[in-house]
Amino acid sequence: MSTVTELDPSDFTFTRRTWIDADPVDVYGLVSDVAGISRWSPNASDVAFDEGSGPEAGAWFSGRNRRDGKEWTTRSQVVKAEPGAVFAFVVDGIVEWSWTFQAHDRGTAAEQSWRLLRMDPVLGGTRADVEALRDYMAASAETTLTALADWVTRNPLARRAPRQD
Repeated sequence: MSTVTELDPSDFTFTRRTWIDADPVDVYGLVSDVAGISRWSPNASDVAFDEGSGPEAGAWFSGRNRRDGKEWTTRSQVVKAEPGAVFAFVVDGIVEWSWTFQAHDRGTAAEQSWRLLRMDPVLGGTRADVEALRDYMAASAETTLTALADWVTRNPLARRAPRQD
């Protein structure tokens, strides 16, 4: 039986998509304001940039996460911050979360991706553990995307006037 450190991280990735009734720049603004993620994510809370930092490449932030009755704090670093296009960050040097935004049908096609950068015992001890974590995070991403799209629909002042195509 392989140990988790012998597994290939590229086997454990996913991307989920949704359409959001807002301009890509506005959706980017919501997602890159990491303090707001707890509005949509079922797992994250108390997320905040380090003092003096913001949504720019190289910036650091911390957040509390929860799963299966456990809570822990993570440290993340923004690796891409292109307004209206992409916002990505690496969590504890283990996983990269990325969001991409493209104009589509007077709104935004938003994608949220999860990619393991390296295997680590914190992910679990077996392939089945890591697969279960990936599947859990994929379901969480779907929940987050749906909640974000619904929140934007219920809070029209959170977005600017529609684009002129």
